[in-house]
Amino acid sequence: MDIQRHVVDSIMVISLAGDLDGRFAATVQEEVLRSLPRDERILLDLTSVPFVSSAGLRTMLLIYRQAQVVNSSVALVGLSAELSSVLSATGFLGFFVVADTVAEGVRALNKSELKRSSLT
Repeated sequence: MDIQRHVVDSIMVISLAGDLDGRFAATVQEEVLRSLPRDERILLDLTSVPFVSSAGLRTMLLIYRQAQVVNSSVALVGLSAELSSVLSATGFLGFFVVADTVAEGVRALNKSELKRSSLT
């Protein structure tokens, strides 16, 4: 599993490449959770993730739950049809902002931030 990080428009983009399975789920979880300070927006680029096991799904659920605890938003981009289907069937798809590309994900996270700001 290759994990790359960069910032786009004040949003941390974490790009994953490889299978998100039992071998790498804990590493991905650690990398994402340490990037999830209060009110941070995270974008997970899964374009190069061909497979997600049950351990990977558990990691995604833990990321979602921790984001809720610290009032953060997480977007997923680059979902394959298979991964999108699995996330939809498990109900996980509704937990995240979902977009096709990094640029669309950044725009969606910025819009969700504007909505949250206007509510306070």
